[in-house]
Amino acid sequence: MILDHLSDETRAALERAGMPDFARWQRMVYATGGCAQPIRLRGERLTLDAATGEVLDAYRTADEPTGFLLTACGNRRASRCPACSAVYRDDTYHLIISGLQGGKGVPEEVNAHPRAFVTLTAPSFGPVHAHRSGKDGKTLPCRPRRNAPVCPHGRPEGCGARHEQDDSRVGQALCESCYDYRGAVLWNAHASELWRRFTQALPVVLARLLGVRRTYLRQVLRLSYAKVAEYQARGLVHFHAVIRLDGPDGPTSPPPSWVTLAVLNDAIRQAAARVTVPASIPSPDGPPPVLLRWGEQLDVRPIYISADLNGVSDQRVASYVAKYATKGAESAGTVDRRIRDVNDIAGLAVTEHTRRMIFTCFALSNLPQYRDIPLRQWAHMLGYRGHFSTKSRHYSVTLGRLRQTRADYQAEQARLRLGLPDPAENTTVTLSEWHYAGSGLRRGEEFWAEHARQRIAVARQLAKERKGHAC
Repeated sequence: MILDHLSDETRAALERAGMPDFARWQRMVYATGGCAQPIRLRGERLTLDAATGEVLDAYRTADEPTGFLLTACGNRRASRCPACSAVYRDDTYHLIISGLQGGKGVPEEVNAHPRAFVTLTAPSFGPVHAHRSGKDGKTLPCRPRRNAPVCPHGRPEGCGARHEQDDSRVGQALCESCYDYRGAVLWNAHASELWRRFTQALPVVLARLLGVRRTYLRQVLRLSYAKVAEYQARGLVHFHAVIRLDGPDGPTSPPPSWVTLAVLNDAIRQAAARVTVPASIPSPDGPPPVLLRWGEQLDVRPIYISADLNGVSDQRVASYVAKYATKGAESAGTVDRRIRDVNDIAGLAVTEHTRRMIFTCFALSNLPQYRDIPLRQWAHMLGYRGHFSTKSRHYSVTLGRLRQTRADYQAEQARLRLGLPDPAENTTVTLSEWHYAGSGLRRGEEFWAEHARQRIAVARQLAKERKGHAC
């Protein structure tokens, strides 16, 4: 009788809790960190004595009450899996901070190397509504204009409204007919190439500013970086990057004393101003292609160990970069899954500005000059097809190494619990065979997975606070 008055979701959660395999399933969910779309595996793992072939330990999913084993999906997007994205965010933080303070195989002396926090933006493709605030923190009018001018389509060129940051109009075009959606989509599609050319141009500009040959500069200086892409409300990506100057051996060697932070600042600004990328395939019979560039808004701040009036602290930079490593185009109001058919665009729960950018991706993909750009494939990303976080080889530790260290620790804890020999002694052999059996949560399981995630998140936060107090 009580179940009759509960919601469908609550009733399903209670029914799931009453199943015989629930206790074991719940332990698996906790082991994944409360993953929102865990992967189900079937198979077995055998640990054998290398000399005799005796089975020392055997694990088979056929013996599980559930009939399968759960493992985390590992998705970095917070919109897809809050649990796995939290792990990705923490790993990214350690990747960035180790390249600024040292640790994880990077010497502490790296904090004395010239370092800058750089923000590279997209140019304007038309006026959009924006949140503006004064020095006192008060919200200012969006785009105040005298005499209320109108565009060629009869729409106001200004906006006197005071938009808060969460206002749905922020980032939307003042006039969709005036806005250059074609240019915006093509800029997103070539943003990664602009970044690549920027990293190539930076050492060249450095050599010119320092008055040395490029070949000599390569012998005494190495450029290291880590960057993350962020979507602005207008649907265009911009990049936040940590750029560091090292000696020839990377973070283990200091750069020459005559390579200063001021020189790095000038080189970044000049390199950003000179790089261009053609927006389409050049045609011998047609006009030259439009050249895409960085926007005029370029921010270069020195990074210090602690906060400074003219710079930013290394911890603040690491936290900022890690936060955006888990966000995707959905933060700009689009969807986080691919759009298979152009007919599906009309039914998307997105703004009109975003809908036009998605439709422009499909429309341009049919033109011959853009045939080599997978715009249709990346329409849900508004044309952007690059990685959201990248780093140079010598910047710091890799995400793969961090994950492997965590996996090795978990494997060691399991070995000690089972009383198995140390694999370093080469006395055992492990054989395993796994098969994919599906992914995602079933009816009634979302509640318990979210409950597990929140409990784990609270425990981690309390542990961080205790560690902070201890320090």
